Amino acid sequence: MSDAVVMPVFNEAETVSEVLDRVAEHFSGDVIVVDDGSTDDTPVLLAKRGDVAIVRLERNCGYGCALRIGFSIARDIGIDRIVTMDCDGQHEPAHIPDFLAALSGADIVSGSRYLPESGEVGQAPMDRREINARVTTQVNRVTGWSLTDAFCGFKAYRTEALSRLTLTEPGYAMPLELWVRAWQEGLTVTELPVERIYCDRDRTFGEDLDDPERRFAYYMSVWNAALRRDEQ
Repeated sequence: MSDAVVMPVFNEAETVSEVLDRVAEHFSGDVIVVDDGSTDDTPVLLAKRGDVAIVRLERNCGYGCALRIGFSIARDIGIDRIVTMDCDGQHEPAHIPDFLAALSGADIVSGSRYLPESGEVGQAPMDRREINARVTTQVNRVTGWSLTDAFCGFKAYRTEALSRLTLTEPGYAMPLELWVRAWQEGLTVTELPVERIYCDRDRTFGEDLDDPERRFAYYMSVWNAALRRDEQ
């Protein structure tokens, strides 16, 4: 059984080295870093490492796009199980073995920052919590699942199951398309508690998506478009 951690990275010079060091403490498989057109010192720091595979994109193509590239590379090299996590210090690498173990009973294991067992480090911005809750309610209403966190980027996948999903959304709303496709394919999904870790340097969504209602409208447009394609 071969495993890989796939990490999309964009302008994470402050945290990338420490996070990758921490991943190495808890995981001995392949680490695939997709540098999504970083304009800070992230490429310089990544170039100094010999323990990760680096894909350098000349232009930013988006969170969903970077993940798809990482998925494709993992499939091409014969990876059986994929863990995805962010490189901004908000995901605890010590949980990687737990995610892989949980795949014995599911196709997708999704981290949740809102289960009773989930710890908290720092305060989650209220607008993000509210939008996550609204979106998660929509997902559960359609799928019949009982998710508590629709947007955690800390996940694990069986590669065979992931390969059955056609994903096209390049941006932050890609997880919503993922849930539609997973539901359509009858994949099994479970959640694993992870900490809510928020830092002062918490990232911007860019452009006009920092406005909560515009961000929610974008999420719903991707969700509804994916559902319409499912009905065709």
